[in-house]
Amino acid sequence: MRKWIVAGNWKMHNTISESVRLATEIKEGITDLKNGEVVVAPPFTALQKVSDALRGSPVALAAQNMYFENKGAYTGEVSPVMLKDTGCSYVIVGHSERRKYFSESDETVNLKALKAMASGLKPIICVGETEAERNKGITEAVIGRQVRAALADVSVEMLAGLVIAYEPVWAIGTGKVASPVQAEEVHDFIRRLLVEIYGCMAEDVRILYGGSVTEDNIAELIAIEDIDGALVGGASLQAGGFLGIIGKMP
Repeated sequence: MRKWIVAGNWKMHNTISESVRLATEIKEGITDLKNGEVVVAPPFTALQKVSDALRGSPVALAAQNMYFENKGAYTGEVSPVMLKDTGCSYVIVGHSERRKYFSESDETVNLKALKAMASGLKPIICVGETEAERNKGITEAVIGRQVRAALADVSVEMLAGLVIAYEPVWAIGTGKVASPVQAEEVHDFIRRLLVEIYGCMAEDVRILYGGSVTEDNIAELIAIEDIDGALVGGASLQAGGFLGIIGKMP
């Protein structure tokens, strides 16, 4: 049985002290995680201090991005070695905001995912369609392209070290949420695609939903068979709302 994951992506929010305060409130509000995992992704500046605050707790640390080299003349970038050094065990790659605002391609997402796994980090690989793409009826074509590209050169043996997050771009930060039918269709498509590529081992891959997730809609979403958790944006910036989501996980 796949363990659920709830991951909070704090994006470009919170100073170091604010991040430590939020992480501490989340840590203190969690009582039982035997069936799942909780992950928080603060901004780069707060990673070390949040790691210190979470020490001894079941809450895992993630980075919001990384570069696909260990070191070099790459001004402004952060390497997987640096992330490991702060205590990260996960890293988000290919988030739609990275694709939209920073021109990340399917190929760079693949390079980052491969480098993350080679470095001992678990990538949370994001895929999703825009509203225009959904309206054109090409959601599966877009998702299929993104998944296949992201998993290029990823072997069956590497599957246990990754997570896929479906985030409909049209739902991120908009308050819109994919209906249960829409979410189920895409998650089922991703699962079938993984099985096509990897066979029965694909059943172990966890697929998250991301897109205006709150404590009010998580129960309906997590009831869907192929949704194994959530990548949470705005609702993860308040401990109460984030803990409310966690509290409704099976």
